[in-house]
Amino acid sequence: MPEDKARRRVVRAHNAPEHDQGISDHGYPAEEERDVYEKMRLSKPVPVGTRRRVPPPATNIQEALRQNMEHIIPAIYTLLSCWTRFHDIGKSNYVVWDEAHFGKFGSHYLKREFYFDVHPPLGKMLVGLVGGLAGYTGNFDFKSGAQYPDDVPYTAMRVMLSIFGVLMVPLAWYTAREMGMGHRASHIVTIMTLCDLAWLCISRFILLDAMLLFFTFLVIFCLTKFHSERFEPFEPDWWLWLALTGISIGCVCSVKWVGFFATAVVGLYTIEDLWDKFGDLRMPVRTYFYHWVARACCLIVLPFIVYATCFKIHFIVLNHSGPGDAQMPSLFQANLVGNDFGRNPVEAAFGSRVTLKNMGYGGGLLHSHVQSFPTGSKQQQVTCYHYKDDNNHWNIAPPWNEPAVDLQGPIRFLQDNDVIRLQHSSTKRNLHSHAVPAPVTKLANEVSCYGNETVGDNHDHWIVEVVDDLKQGRRSNVKRIHSLTTRLRFKHKRFGCYLRAANVILPQWGFKQVEVSCEKDTSPSDTHTYWNIENHWNDRLPMADRSHSSSPFFRDFWHLNVAMMTSNNALVPDPDKEDILASKPFDWPLMHLGLRMCGWGDHQLKYYLLGNPIVWWSGAASLVLSVIALLVYALRWQRKYADFEPAELDKYLFMNKLSLLGWALHFGPFVIMGRVTYVHHYLPALYFAVLSFGALLDHFVFSSRRLNARAKWTVFGLIVFAVVDTFWWFKGIAFGIDGPIGEHKGLQWRKSWNIY
Repeated sequence: MPEDKARRRVVRAHNAPEHDQGISDHGYPAEEERDVYEKMRLSKPVPVGTRRRVPPPATNIQEALRQNMEHIIPAIYTLLSCWTRFHDIGKSNYVVWDEAHFGKFGSHYLKREFYFDVHPPLGKMLVGLVGGLAGYTGNFDFKSGAQYPDDVPYTAMRVMLSIFGVLMVPLAWYTAREMGMGHRASHIVTIMTLCDLAWLCISRFILLDAMLLFFTFLVIFCLTKFHSERFEPFEPDWWLWLALTGISIGCVCSVKWVGFFATAVVGLYTIEDLWDKFGDLRMPVRTYFYHWVARACCLIVLPFIVYATCFKIHFIVLNHSGPGDAQMPSLFQANLVGNDFGRNPVEAAFGSRVTLKNMGYGGGLLHSHVQSFPTGSKQQQVTCYHYKDDNNHWNIAPPWNEPAVDLQGPIRFLQDNDVIRLQHSSTKRNLHSHAVPAPVTKLANEVSCYGNETVGDNHDHWIVEVVDDLKQGRRSNVKRIHSLTTRLRFKHKRFGCYLRAANVILPQWGFKQVEVSCEKDTSPSDTHTYWNIENHWNDRLPMADRSHSSSPFFRDFWHLNVAMMTSNNALVPDPDKEDILASKPFDWPLMHLGLRMCGWGDHQLKYYLLGNPIVWWSGAASLVLSVIALLVYALRWQRKYADFEPAELDKYLFMNKLSLLGWALHFGPFVIMGRVTYVHHYLPALYFAVLSFGALLDHFVFSSRRLNARAKWTVFGLIVFAVVDTFWWFKGIAFGIDGPIGEHKGLQWRKSWNIY
């Protein structure tokens, strides 16, 4: 007997005894294991240029039902999803958890006030949109735990936003089918999506997470549809699903940056696909080049257009001055309605009171307050602060060896190479530097405030260096320093170092503000040493009435994204405080801890963000088992065992690569990042664990020729019963637990859950 025949794991179906064949998961005999979808897609490649046959129109109801069964099933699941997401959605009339943030951002859109947040704007714009559609006027401040007034249609807003959670369920069905799973495995994936309590709970409030999850599901669905069209490149359907994949990538990244992990899944798939095509010697070089161009246009350019368009709309809508102005460049702020920068005097002079804006990406305003450094000189702190405050005000004064400003004498305008003192308006101390290491950047000098109106030394002297001016041009053309448009550097006269704010965050004693230091070895092009005068007050100078240059969009777009990244990186755990809501990434797969989303009083409706234990634990187990199975198959392949036919191998590898890599790319980054993490950060990764569980069941149980139909239905029924029964047991944590928590027994399956 030949070796390859002797080592074949399963005898071919036409040689198998009839009693061993059984009925497959798809209702076909074993020799027709795959359903119609799979037979068209996997049994053999579809020749390029051919189209799949479209069935003729139905002539009766029975035939119509047969032809549309693939859509009737998800329609039923969608109705069930509507019930779970909408049931008692307005029962709690209090601001729950992060509704305090995202509801407030929606209010800013309705009032058109500029604000700042660490997340991209698409999700928050949708919050503002549903608020406007529901009749909300933006007059509520969404304080955490506050009761909603009668004029805030919070229930309608929750319902409209929960539609994203509703649509997750049919997307799960269609994705499982497109991946090649049979009906039973697809039902299990869909039921697990329907009955997971964490997905359900977080979809029922004014939050961004339901949108993030929906667009993540959409990216994977569009990718699987595109994968199904891979044998018909450059056909209309191929272009459609490639373009929709790119659009969904742009949308998911525009809700939260976690969406870039879904982008990485598509990116790895694309790299592998192009690498395989590179090895296809039958493909003309021109065709291969067109594949690169198509993917670059649809998966890079198109998502960027969607992402940038969201920011453009964000800037257009928020055209009034608001609480987030200080995060943006001064010229951007000057174009906001209600901002008075344009009425300030144009030319700065000695005796002027100013605020100084750092022009590095994410830079703030030069700031000081009465608190002192706990180390180093222990003098008054100097920081960069991102919000408008009287402690941002500084007086431009002459050096100690020159007479004070004569308010009755001629005005002395500020020019390049002038030596000045910057006196803090509130405390009257002078901006100062000395040979003391900065608190965080040890290689730089500390910058502090020292002395008063009569006490000081030459360490208070700074040389003003003009970089250029946005209107006057290069340095040589700048005769007088202008507010808003002139870029400046401040060089310490004694040490030759430059005033710098590089987004280094101070500890809690510095109120998590940005460190300001004096650094000598800096590049002339280092924007973190660039400053401009933002606010300018001088009663002796005329108020300006000037037209502003428009602030370039892509400059503002880049500036805001860097500021978002800087603020996001600053969200690190505080060792001085215990965050009872935070959790570690390795706590998530086995549900070590949930999250209380509101107050826990006896008379409050209580929500606990915790998943369905069967869904989470089976998903975690399937990830481990899938890796083990892949390793075993790899060993058997090395020993020349033929466990798969080519089409079966393609299907099996695609399902496992998509689920395992998707989970790793959505989970791994949280392990290595330093920011504070919460259990809801695991929810996108959970989807890939569920897909992994469905793929594992489909391969080893529902497609097995060793199990008969009764055994398969028994496994299916047990799993569905366990998932649905557990959902019903814990449904209160998502629908709301009323009354004393002690009256609700049996909810603490793990001692670490802080339910009671």
